[in-house]
Amino acid sequence: MSGKYLLAVFLALQVSMSLCQLEIPQPDQELVDKYENMKSIFYKRLLNAYNKMQAAVAPVADSLGEGRSQAAKDYIEDLQTKPQFQAAVKVATGLAGEAAPLVDKARMAGLGLYGKYLRPHVGTYLDDAINNIKVYLDQYMPAE
Repeated sequence: MSGKYLLAVFLALQVSMSLCQLEIPQPDQELVDKYENMKSIFYKRLLNAYNKMQAAVAPVADSLGEGRSQAAKDYIEDLQTKPQFQAAVKVATGLAGEAAPLVDKARMAGLGLYGKYLRPHVGTYLDDAINNIKVYLDQYMPAE
């Protein structure tokens, strides 16, 4: 029985060592630029949609009455002064700062793998689909 476990551990180590030696290709600069452009336009779309939603909700919030909105503002201000909330914000900020390089590295690895293995096969279809979706996004969720 222990021989089976020894074989299983040996095979697991072999697989993990071969994965450690895996060479991840670097993405093309054109692909990175295209990705960054799409990402920035998507963030602009989200920001524009948020601003429109906020402008639409503002009259409704004003009509609720000063008492309710003032109570909500007081609660939020009280929450921000609590040390537990401040500690949670500091932890979240620290985690975001520590995770940013890992996210960038994973993004570049994903783009590299996509560029080398998937883009030759599905790149034109994906580009066509994105361009078709952009028509509807420009109509319902414009960037400007």
